[in-house]
Amino acid sequence: MVYNGRATRVTEGREGAVTPISMKVIPSELPEVLFIEPKVYHDERGFFLESYHAQRYAKHGLPEQFVQDNSSQSRRGVLRGLHYQFRKPQGKLVQVVRGEVLDVAVDIRTGSPNFCRWVGAVLSEENHRQIYIPPGFAHGYCVLSESADLLYKCTEYYDAADELGIIWNDPDIGIKWPSLEFLISEKDQQNSHLQDLEQQLPVYSKEPS
Repeated sequence: MVYNGRATRVTEGREGAVTPISMKVIPSELPEVLFIEPKVYHDERGFFLESYHAQRYAKHGLPEQFVQDNSSQSRRGVLRGLHYQFRKPQGKLVQVVRGEVLDVAVDIRTGSPNFCRWVGAVLSEENHRQIYIPPGFAHGYCVLSESADLLYKCTEYYDAADELGIIWNDPDIGIKWPSLEFLISEKDQQNSHLQDLEQQLPVYSKEPS
């Protein structure tokens, strides 16, 4: 199921697969955030899929270059976020290879018509869904299964000195997190409210980044 801040449904797919092995791209209510469902081939041995193909993904508006891959493992109830980088913003292509998470993106670009709105999706080892979160958006997720392994590609290198965070339950955003007993790091518990980060938020531009 795909979640967002105003409804629980998104419009299905963009027209035209690039090749027979292509994936389905589902635009969310935040136009820059994309849900991707790779074509999966199953047989008695298991399955095969292409989790990334630069040319094919670029045809659907994703960056042609990612510079860093990250992996994390978390137990049930762990909530990470909401994170973003200010001077070196990262676009992220996120997937889950084991378990299940609710993954969330928030538009935090000042001047954006969708400022403060969020959208999210359940990513799991069963649905193989990916989410592309472009620069200018905050990112967070919580683990729904007993544990989960998450992989994501980034368009910019991580810079600890540039990382900022928004508190996970900021009322101005109003994310509908599931009813779980959350495990949140001390660092993330000290994240700021969006209204206190006015001078450290990205600025919306109609021009492609």
